[in-house]
Amino acid sequence: MKHILVAYEERPVARHVLERTAELAKAFGAKVTATSIAPVMHAVRAGPYDPTDPPSRHEQELLDARAWLTEHGVTEVEIVTALGEPARGIVDVAKSKDVDLIVMGAHDGGALSRIFPGSTTDEIVHRTPVDVLIVH
Repeated sequence: MKHILVAYEERPVARHVLERTAELAKAFGAKVTATSIAPVMHAVRAGPYDPTDPPSRHEQELLDARAWLTEHGVTEVEIVTALGEPARGIVDVAKSKDVDLIVMGAHDGGALSRIFPGSTTDEIVHRTPVDVLIVH
């Protein structure tokens, strides 16, 4: 394993995601790419981002994640932000960076997940050609 992609978003499981990513990166001497995709408004399709979830928030979270990983011994961390549909964006980053593993947090199962079927995690697991580690 030479390259790990961490699909990162600040939520309750986030610290565990970073801990597991750091553990694996150090054990294998792997490079880490951290990504977070700011979603677009579905009603507009490729339109503006959701003002309650702006790209600047995603970028700051990735900067914080990179700082945490570096502080905990991961020497090579790249960050990649994008705007779009999160599952597709994460899979695209995984393919373009030729990663060996995607590490991400388990879906929190909130109210929206009960209203709208399918989760970003489910979509990634079914779309990506690489292994996925789901951290609880």
